[in-house]
This record gives sequence, C-alpha cells and structure tokens, in this order.
Amino acid sequence: MKITFVPCLDLQRAAEFTFNNMRDYYAQFAPDWNTEKVLGVTAELVNYDIQFNSETVGVMRLQFEQGDCILRDLQVIPSAQNKGIGSAAIEEAEKLALKANASALTLRVFKISPAVSLYKKVGFVIRSENDRFYNMAKSISSF
Repeated sequence: MKITFVPCLDLQRAAEFTFNNMRDYYAQFAPDWNTEKVLGVTAELVNYDIQFNSETVGVMRLQFEQGDCILRDLQVIPSAQNKGIGSAAIEEAEKLALKANASALTLRVFKISPAVSLYKKVGFVIRSENDRFYNMAKSISSF
C-alpha cells in the first residue's frame, strides 16, 4: 500500500471529487452548490491529489493563516475509505504545517460527518461548535 500526495494539476477534477463526496451534505445544507462553486472557493488553496497505489483517490486542501494550517478539505472516494488514507493525509498535513512553522492544524467539519471520529482518533479536539459544525484543532510540534 503506497499513499502519496502530489500537487493537484486538475482543479476541476478535484472540485468534482469534493462535490461528489459532499453531495448529500450540499443537498441538505447548501442546495445551490455545484462543482463550479466548489472550484471557485478551492482554487486559491494549496491543493494536493491523494494517490493510493498510483491512482488518484482523493484531494486534500490546505490554507495557511495567522500561524495555523487549516485543513480546508479532505476527501477520499468511498471505495478507498477505511484504508488509512485519511490518517495518512492528516499526518502529511501536519508535516506541511511544521514546514510552514504553523503551531496548530485546524479544521471545520459537519457534526454529522463520520470523519469526526477519525479527527478525534488522531488527536483533534473540539474548540467550538454551532448547530452544524465542529471547529477542531490539533497542536503540532516537531517530533
């Protein structure tokens, strides 16, 4: 099993990954969203393709702001889930955050998302919440 992270060269395809993975959430919470809207809000982020055995199976997007690294998006196609790819992506995000001298890795996740358990398992804690989202953070330091 080989998981790699490469700079994303096809932002349209990455937006399609996100839209397809998040379709149920968009239908419930943001019915006006489509692939083009996803592309519009993600094009300026640091975008990585997630490859599993040389096949692109997901996307990870980061934003660096005020000493933090924000994990803005982490999507893995359903057929590649539960194979350690999400945990590996978080580990990669931590490495990239350290390189950028960030002190924390932060994210926002739908409360109803199954990813909440992954984030808790790898050390994220809930900083705040509202009716839909948890705002989570994980302190990072060099090992």
